[in-house]
Amino acid sequence: MDLTPLNWLLALLPVAAVLLLMMAMGWGGGRAGSAGFLVALLLALTAFGGDVTLALVAIGKSLFLALDVLYIVWMALFFYNVTNEAGTVSLIGRSLPRLTADRAAQSLLISWVFVSLLQGVGGFGVPIAVVAPLLVGLGYSATKAVIMASLGHGWAVTFGSLGTSFVALTAVTGLPGEALAHDAALNLGLACLLSGALVAYVSAGLSGLLRSLPMLILVGAAMGLTQWWVATQGLWTLGSTSGALAGAVVAVAFVLSPLHRARAKRPPAEQSSRSLALALSAYAILLLLAFGSNLIPPLQAAVDSLVLQVQFPAVATSFGWGTPAEAGRGISVFGHAGAMLFYAGALAFLIYRRAGYLEKPAAWREIWLKVSKSALKSTISILTLVAMASLMTHAGMTQIIARGISETVSREIYPLFAPFIGTLGAIMTGSNTNSNVVFGALQQETALLLSLSVPIVLAGQTAGASLGSVLAPAKIIVGCSTVGLGGQEGPVIRRMFFLGLIPVVFVAALTFLRLAAQ
Repeated sequence: MDLTPLNWLLALLPVAAVLLLMMAMGWGGGRAGSAGFLVALLLALTAFGGDVTLALVAIGKSLFLALDVLYIVWMALFFYNVTNEAGTVSLIGRSLPRLTADRAAQSLLISWVFVSLLQGVGGFGVPIAVVAPLLVGLGYSATKAVIMASLGHGWAVTFGSLGTSFVALTAVTGLPGEALAHDAALNLGLACLLSGALVAYVSAGLSGLLRSLPMLILVGAAMGLTQWWVATQGLWTLGSTSGALAGAVVAVAFVLSPLHRARAKRPPAEQSSRSLALALSAYAILLLLAFGSNLIPPLQAAVDSLVLQVQFPAVATSFGWGTPAEAGRGISVFGHAGAMLFYAGALAFLIYRRAGYLEKPAAWREIWLKVSKSALKSTISILTLVAMASLMTHAGMTQIIARGISETVSREIYPLFAPFIGTLGAIMTGSNTNSNVVFGALQQETALLLSLSVPIVLAGQTAGASLGSVLAPAKIIVGCSTVGLGGQEGPVIRRMFFLGLIPVVFVAALTFLRLAAQ
């Protein structure tokens, strides 16, 4: 199909519709995604020469792509709700600031380390909703609490929620995680230090930031390097979780060290009828199951014995854009990251029930009701947006957009734009996952047309989306609702907007320099 201004605008229309409806009309991801899907379907069947067979193949593939992501979404929410109902999340959150009286150190423990751990296993706005009230309880204003909880976990989003956003990126681009993990984890590992620095600055000003530099460097290195190592070993679903746990160990060791205790006395210990070690057992179980299923060959073979996969036929448009016959995304029923979350959550439920932490007879039912309520909107959003992206790819729309960009923006300048495209997608759609779904294939096509490194460009996309997702109104609304700021989200976003863009600017500069050096 020829690249004309009209064709380019028509190809862009589904994405523009989603962003416009969410930005100007205030629609949620599910409604806007549905509208974008219908626009893409209509255009695919008319202006871009597709037929019903092409549409059915694209939608069929999208169901497997979406299921790969949604398996993690639902089970991550299940795991979180088990630990939250047992009271262990709040226990961990209350225990950490009791280790030191230094305000900056307290803020880093809660709104950098702990919030990142929650992002690792939960996400979807949960970290802000849990941490912001804890910060208010420590004496911070409601506005500061939401800002700190938001900025502190931006580095952990791509490999958080058991790798949901990263899995989505691999799904829509068709590239293996091994090809993308190094560059994505490198960007986010370096940005981790900036996330912590912003928390320290908001908490205690420039003096607090300077005072926290030793802790920032040590803990930031532990989190960033651990996430990078775990992700590059093929365990990207555990990247943020492992990084945050490593950071927690280093952070606790630091605040208990003589060097820190000489400057900040330790507050009196809080008496609790619940064991912190038992509270952490759920996370230990999750790590053991996930690492074991990936590193022990017999166990890996056993859990991967049943894989759902469908072979799809070749399709083509009347203008000659073709997609070869191929297998859809394979779903390992028992070995998927979502399955590991379910096993860990179920075992944790039994442990907490035996310990008396889950005394309600209907606790299991209440947990699943909360999971269903929380996951429904995300499910509709992901299903429709993945279907839209798949239709655009199969009908040649993504390639048309990429050609237009590659002929308009120079090869030298595009690397600066890539992370901001990811950020824009995250702000407008509310998540790193959705941004990767909408723009991942587009960035891939543009990189190929400009002869740029695809992994580095896609790393800029997902890192920009990860760091920019903390500015998404959808997430800020969740945090504000838990600290009495419902309806006052606008001022909170204005106060944190330029701070939140600092890590994105850093990633854009890093992407530019790395590609310029090639």
